[in-house]
Amino acid sequence: MVVILIFVYFKTAPQLGGEVDGLRAEILKRSPQYKNGKFFNLQTTDMTTPPLSVIAGILTQGTVHDPDTTLDSKTFNKSDYDVINKEVKLTWFGHSSVLLSIDGKNLLIDPIFAQRASMFSFMGPKRYDYIKHVTVDDMPKIDAVIISHDHYDHLDYETFLKLKLRVNKYFVPLGVGVHLEAWGIPEEQISELDWWDEINFSETIQLAFTPSRHFSGRGIRDRFTTLWGSWVIQGAKQKLYFGGDSGYSESFKKIGEKYGPFDFAMLECGQYSRYWPEIHMMPEQTAQAGTDLKAKNVMPIHWGKFTLSIHNWREPVQRFVKASTAHQYNVIIPELNTAFTVPDTTSISTWWRE
Repeated sequence: MVVILIFVYFKTAPQLGGEVDGLRAEILKRSPQYKNGKFFNLQTTDMTTPPLSVIAGILTQGTVHDPDTTLDSKTFNKSDYDVINKEVKLTWFGHSSVLLSIDGKNLLIDPIFAQRASMFSFMGPKRYDYIKHVTVDDMPKIDAVIISHDHYDHLDYETFLKLKLRVNKYFVPLGVGVHLEAWGIPEEQISELDWWDEINFSETIQLAFTPSRHFSGRGIRDRFTTLWGSWVIQGAKQKLYFGGDSGYSESFKKIGEKYGPFDFAMLECGQYSRYWPEIHMMPEQTAQAGTDLKAKNVMPIHWGKFTLSIHNWREPVQRFVKASTAHQYNVIIPELNTAFTVPDTTSISTWWRE
């Protein structure tokens, strides 16, 4: 009976999203990255499952490395985004969730405003205690949502149920549209891109979807069935890079050569482990990736909100700041929920320090 209930759950739970089959699978076959029903990284990537002791450690000991106090997050002021700004403006909500204003358009990237980064509402990684958490209701007008891949800490069902009532344009990797459509978002509002695809969002904003070294999947048997990647966001005067999740790879140099230099780069820095070194970067590799991309300013993301590995919550940013002293870019670490202009080298906060 238990087995049957689990099977039914994984077939019917709406937060799992949709399935890549039929015509959608035929479309994905056109991608150079798609073979035998799956997407592949450009470099051979070890996806060996960590030992059970490591998995048990994350489940039972991971919270030991959570903050022991409520984190100093500010009240988000949406009025900062209600007027058209000539400069680029950005707010980081923790983990990889970012609101970006560029050329009069507000872009929301990898938003997760739920209590857990999980398919379950009652278990899984729980967000840290903030003085002030932001919700979809706090958002200004959102012109488009951008997604890097379909993992629960980047594509959140609860968040999208609310966003679909307010947003009518979504940019996602190949295949990820099945999840949005399963949640009631019309197909015509969704643009799916392959690696190196480019698309114009407005007269002055061009998006390019670029490679990363990671994987996808929301259920038990759908790993690699949708694509994952990073984004280049080019406006009239500034160019930004959003790295999503990625292990270190030669793609950073290729992206830097094709689209760089970047005025601002947001790079994964956190949830790494020696047990999965090829799908999440160590902080020192994040520091090197910033140079590979030819970035002038680098902001570490994928930390500060959830514990998805066994390292202290401060460790990623501590190691990144130390490693970045050997590089030429500016390190940007803003206060949570606080808007700042890009570039603005004064937005280096020490709120995270002991």
